[in-house]
Amino acid sequence: MIYCLSERLKRLRQSMHLSQEQLARLLGVDRSTISSYESNVRQPPLDTLSRIADVFGVSTDYLLGRTSALTFDTFDLTGEDTALLYNMASELSEKNRRIRQLQAH
Repeated sequence: MIYCLSERLKRLRQSMHLSQEQLARLLGVDRSTISSYESNVRQPPLDTLSRIADVFGVSTDYLLGRTSALTFDTFDLTGEDTALLYNMASELSEKNRRIRQLQAH
């Protein structure tokens, strides 16, 4: 399960075009700490895990591999905005699936 954390953290960081240094500053830790999380050498304490989830807008369950579903905080969004957000996420997932298929061939 923790192995998922290292992979998902790195993938999320890269998807937001953040360097390890930039993420470290956002979380209030050293760059080497981010590197150790991504290489599965260290595990973040619960408060840092929670901050990581907040930075990327995902659940701690997602980071830990307990779910593969990315979730969004839609509390302040209208129904139309929520539907638009989920449609965009669905389209991006489909695009990524097609890219992976092309890379596999």
